[in-house]
Amino acid sequence: MKRFFEWVEIPAKDFRRAVDFYQTIFQIEMKVVDCGNEQMAFFPNGEGAISKANDFEPSSSGVLVSINVGDQMDSTKALIENYGGKILIPKTKIEAEGKGFFSTFVDSEGNRLGLYGDPQ
Repeated sequence: MKRFFEWVEIPAKDFRRAVDFYQTIFQIEMKVVDCGNEQMAFFPNGEGAISKANDFEPSSSGVLVSINVGDQMDSTKALIENYGGKILIPKTKIEAEGKGFFSTFVDSEGNRLGLYGDPQ
């Protein structure tokens, strides 16, 4: 089966701050592209980007996108708090057997996102 969600764009007000936040938190390199009226920094697996564009505003409500952090849930949460994010829901066990853990946070731009971690 193909990926269910093909592309995710996370809005940013302060583009450089947002790129630094995600590169640091998830220990990744993002390719930054200036598209004229829009700036984008692409996640390494081709699943989405940080985007700064007119009328594309960060939000703490609405669709929730969760990022798989494998067995790095605790260290990722610590990095989020150290780099300007805020944990909304702490690491919580998903009740279905063997489904792992989740957490939600607000990033450096005010977007609400989720974390998913493998069962331990």
